[in-house]
Amino acid sequence: MVYEFRYLAPKTAAELAATLDDVKSDGKLLAGGTDLIPNIRNGMLKPRVVVDIKKYEGAGRLAFGSDGLTMGPAVTINDLLRSKDARERYPVLCSCAHELASHQIRNRATVAGNVVNASPCSDMAPALLCLGARAVLRSATGERVVPFSQFFAGVKKTVLAQGEFLSMIVVPAESAGTSGNYLKLKRIAGHDLGIVGVLMTRQDGRIRFGVSSAAPTPVLVDTVSEKDDPDEAARKVLAAVLPISDVRGTKEYREHMIGVYARRLFTEVK
Repeated sequence: MVYEFRYLAPKTAAELAATLDDVKSDGKLLAGGTDLIPNIRNGMLKPRVVVDIKKYEGAGRLAFGSDGLTMGPAVTINDLLRSKDARERYPVLCSCAHELASHQIRNRATVAGNVVNASPCSDMAPALLCLGARAVLRSATGERVVPFSQFFAGVKKTVLAQGEFLSMIVVPAESAGTSGNYLKLKRIAGHDLGIVGVLMTRQDGRIRFGVSSAAPTPVLVDTVSEKDDPDEAARKVLAAVLPISDVRGTKEYREHMIGVYARRLFTEVK
């Protein structure tokens, strides 16, 4: 489908913020474009303006410092996987990244885009939730910081206000070294959207679960303790989710597999 729109590529973060303030609801941000471009081609979206977020200085920056791991909005999934700091210090983040689609798509898809899209089946959300990551949101009027535990507002909805963009993801330094594993159930052996995804992390006696494809938003469960047994851990995780039946799986199947994965992870993750 042929569809014409105006393309803008701001060269600075300040220019990007001013551009978004100007185009308002008529514009869409382009990062990796793995969702935006197909939706435009299929006629599902018809933005008047497409604003490329990749062109400003620092958009693709990925670094580890005193604040932890910081990622600009143009950092791709494969950029993350190629980072030695990420692989060594945040292995659970890379476990989730590796399960996202195919290698080719990971060359384009961005970490920021995966969470801003706010799909319930986001692969990056469970890790960012469990690691206590923060979103730095910028607009023409300034910046604000939102923990990812408060970032998702519903299916395809976030707390981003009109004119704001996700300028940086910060994974705190104190989360470095967190152990864990991510189990993702798919319809096929290759790349596919998740029927359910369950991540468990353990650090200094603190246990967290991140669950995708099981509620209107990705879910953080931090009520499980070291004193629980695997069955109790599974009960607590299941109490926090609200799966539905759809073309990929039934509510009952999702609940069963969440319980299976929660028990398995509770036993295996040390």
